Parts: sequence; C-alpha cells; structure tokens
Amino acid sequence: MAHPRVRRKVRLSTTIVIAVLSALVAFVGGTRAQDMAVILGNNQNKHAPSQLNLASLQEVYAKMRTEFDGQIDPNKLVDGAKKGLVEAGGDPYTVYFTNDEAKQFFGDLEGTFEGIGAELDKRNNQLVIVSTLDGSPAQKAGLQAGDAILKVNDQDTTTWSIDQAVSKIRGSKGTTVKLTLVRSNKSQDISIVRDEITNPSVTYSVDGDNVGYLRISRFAEGDTTSLATKAAQEFKDKGVKGVVLDLRGNGGGYLTAAQEIASLWLRDKVVVQERRGTVVQDTLKSGNSPLLEGVPTVALVDGGSASASEIVAGALHDNGAAKLVGVKTFGKGSVQQIEQLPSGGELKVTVAKWYTPNGKNINKEGIQPDVPVSVGDDDLKNGRDPQKDKALSLVKGQ
Repeated sequence: MAHPRVRRKVRLSTTIVIAVLSALVAFVGGTRAQDMAVILGNNQNKHAPSQLNLASLQEVYAKMRTEFDGQIDPNKLVDGAKKGLVEAGGDPYTVYFTNDEAKQFFGDLEGTFEGIGAELDKRNNQLVIVSTLDGSPAQKAGLQAGDAILKVNDQDTTTWSIDQAVSKIRGSKGTTVKLTLVRSNKSQDISIVRDEITNPSVTYSVDGDNVGYLRISRFAEGDTTSLATKAAQEFKDKGVKGVVLDLRGNGGGYLTAAQEIASLWLRDKVVVQERRGTVVQDTLKSGNSPLLEGVPTVALVDGGSASASEIVAGALHDNGAAKLVGVKTFGKGSVQQIEQLPSGGELKVTVAKWYTPNGKNINKEGIQPDVPVSVGDDDLKNGRDPQKDKALSLVKGQ
C-alpha cells in the first residue's frame, strides 16, 4: 500500500541554503496551507517520468555488496542515494535532509547552537562566507562576507559540497578549526575556537539625537515580531525623528516574520509576490496598523542580507518607506517548501520565485542600495562603521 506524502503546513524559502556553519539557516516560511494545492497542481515537470528506473542503482549496490572491502551501512547508502538524486536536479536550494539534519535545520533558526557563527554558500564552485553572526567566534576572528575558503584543517575544499564543508567546520564548544581563506587575492590561515552562540534576533536603542536603531539578525518565528513591535512602540512613544533598520548579515528566516516586520511601516501594501513560472501563486500584503508609518527610515543592507532580509528591504524601498544604504544584497529570490517523507527525512524543494512589489526578481542580482557605502579593512580594524554613520546622517537630515 502506498503511503501518502506528509507535507508540513509551512512554505519555506531559503536564503542561502547554505549550510550554516554556526548554524543560522537562512530560510523563509509561511503558514499558508491553502496555497499548497495550487502549487502542487501546477506540475512544472509534467514531462518527467512518473517513476525512475532504479535497476542500475541496484546493480551498483550488488557490486558493492560482493566486492567492496569495507563495512556497509545500508541506511547511509540509501541516504546518500537520496542526496545524490536531489543534488542532480541542479538547484543548490533543493536539499534532502536526514532526520538529524532536519532537526538541526529548524533548531538553528531559534538562535542557540555551537559552532563558529558564519553562514556559507558556494559560488563559482568556491566556498565563500556570506555573513557572520554578531559576537560570534567568526566575527571576532575577522571573517568577512566574500571570504573564500580554500582549506579546512589543511584539507582542500575544491570538490566539497556545502554540506561537507559544514560537517568539517562545525563542532563542539572549545574545539578549534583552522580555515585557509582568500581575501583580495591574498591567502591567510585563521584558527577559530568554536563556542556556544546565543544570538538574539532583535536589538534596539534610541540615541541622544532621538533616532531609533533597530537591528534584526534573523527572522525567527514569534520572537522577532514581538521584539521588533516592542521596539517600534517605544520609538513611537518617544517620538523618534527617524529609524535606522539594520539588516546587514541577516541571512533570512520565516516569511511570515518578514511580512510582519514590513507591516510596522506599511499599511495594506504589497510586501512580496510569489510566482511559479508565469503564474502568480500568492501576493502577501502588510497589515493595517503600522506603528512607524511615515517615520523617516533608512535600511542598512550588505552582501549578507538575503531572502527575508531582501523581501523587507525591497518592500520598504518599493513602497517609498525607506532608503537603502550599504552594498548590494545577496540575491536569493526563490521559495522553498519543506515536505516530510514517509520513509524518513525531509525534502526542502524550490517551488517558486518571489518578486518585489515593483515586480522584480532579485535572484543572483540582489538589490542595489540607494546610497552605496562600503566598509573597508581599515574601518573594521579601527571599529568604524561608515554605513551606519551615513544612515544616521540621512535620518537626521545632515
């Protein structure tokens, strides 16, 4: 008897599927189960066979069973075959997770884990750092977005998948990993002591000039919205003259959280639209009670701002609620959905692309800031933040 598929009632879109070293996974999700039937009914691969002929795979296993000089774990072979099948689809954001990997994937977003605190991607067949988490060992060691990882503990990474890199770089608190990095065509070795990382999704403050500063490091479910709403209410009560929204290094999170954050500024406006091919699957709009409506706002973005961060930045920008300062964002414009498999494990599969309110898909292109400002090595060494300084000056009208 065939078992029905078990499908989570969430739609996910990953920022960077990148496997997160420290483990902040960048993905976005919503709870719009009513859309699932629409997506599944639109079979984009209708010409693909309904079933694959796996006889040749059995032939390989038969040879392994009789000829292989080593121990065989059938479960590992099956998981490996599933991973290979999904990877052969050619989409880096469609991934098969074992049960343990799925547990880690969802647990990491909540903000407590052990590792170095950096997000990883693969570009042009090279492993690169996308962003580092605030206060993490990776950030303290000086890792930067765009750094290429040539070696891990002196092992060449040229042929590694993201999952392989993550398994080598992650580890228990107190242990050390050595990374060989390339930055500006110069190679350097950096040893990093792994640690337990607690990463609050929202921090905020009001400076002496009565300007609110709101930093969102990820879009977690529940606490990001509640903490940001608390900050917005405090900003409103104090009558701030403007707000700086810092989305730098934010790899993403739940789509519902992104929608709710945009709703702090927007009243009944389009936040994001999802399309499968040319067919619109869903249009998400903001709420009707924006605490910060009309408050001058500048959003800070960089190459580590991805997915949900890009959705918020694009929504505020396209609707005229904020100017963008920094450098071009990551460029992650596709939507993923998690499906539980009856045989175990989970499949995170790309089901659509998302578009800004102005109808732009930013995949691989990112969002260009209104005011380009970069942060140089000297700025980092001397504790300067020219991007934030520029945002504050714009809000203050200087």
